[in-house]
Amino acid sequence: MTILMFLAGLAALVGGAELLVRGASKLALSFGISPLVVGLTIVAFGTSAPEMAVSVGAVLEGKTDIAIGNVVGSNIFNVLFILGLSALITPLVVNIQLIRQEVPIMLGASLLLLVFALDGNVGLLDGGMLFALLLAYTVFLIVQSRGETRAANDEYAAEFKPAEKGGWDERLPVQLGLIVIGLAFLVLGSNWLVTASVIFAKALGVSDVVIALTIVAAGTSMPEVATSVMAAIKGERDIAVGNVVGSSTFNLLGCVGLSGMAAGSAGLVIPASVMSFDIWVMVAVALACLPVFMTGREIARWEGGVFLFYYVAYVSYLVLLAQQSASLPLYAMVMTSFVLPLTVIAMVVAMVRSTGKV
Repeated sequence: MTILMFLAGLAALVGGAELLVRGASKLALSFGISPLVVGLTIVAFGTSAPEMAVSVGAVLEGKTDIAIGNVVGSNIFNVLFILGLSALITPLVVNIQLIRQEVPIMLGASLLLLVFALDGNVGLLDGGMLFALLLAYTVFLIVQSRGETRAANDEYAAEFKPAEKGGWDERLPVQLGLIVIGLAFLVLGSNWLVTASVIFAKALGVSDVVIALTIVAAGTSMPEVATSVMAAIKGERDIAVGNVVGSSTFNLLGCVGLSGMAAGSAGLVIPASVMSFDIWVMVAVALACLPVFMTGREIARWEGGVFLFYYVAYVSYLVLLAQQSASLPLYAMVMTSFVLPLTVIAMVVAMVRSTGKV
């Protein structure tokens, strides 16, 4: 029954996000808002809606470990797994704006969360500041989109089409109904997923935060998986990468911000394990995007393979740690003494070659 509850919750989250995105995007396009703005705001929010629903729902149920673990785990999953998988399908071209603007913003948001978490708590004021930054970032994207090239607008127009005349989703009541039903599914799905996750944690003898960092994080990132993989298959220029980077920023500013405010004066308590390891992995992963994206402004297949390898290595470490395995010290030593240094050397060589210095 717990597995069924988890799967039903996951299905409700993914379905709810899809209905919410469809209803909101069609409504916005019907009012004349450009497809590019819809893609940068409504769709980016919609793919992060499951993370937000689970995090806020977990806070309301007093499970702050799940709230913060879900966001940190989702951002690690977004970059390492989703970008890695998408790049294996086809090398991903990276727009210069992502390198100059979006990745630094994602990295800045990651560092800001790290600073707020240093005292072990993301309080009401911290959450309010993060959410205010999300609103400012959204307004900035809308203003900036007015100067975008026709090619960028055409790309998003092909992906997010307005409701056709005579189509079933043309009418305003239908669009509003999709939004309401989507939100209802998100609330219901988050409740089921959080409840099932707590039962899983107790049955497996691990902490709520480990479940949140792995199973819940992967589950709530399914919309991002679908969007980026389909964009990679279609060969769409920026959507595959931009969706991951944008959603990660929304997770940090929106999910943590709203969860921090929902927690009230008590704030979001940061688990010691997350503070000592996982949040640093999240920052390192965000930082790793810059050299990877700058190697020929492309994420090559081998770089996608490296990303996937490190996600498997990260999850393996969490499993070994949860089981208090005797092989954990050896595993950690091999990763830090050999694998990580060799990866850094390979990235540096690739960057130097891409700039024509070798």
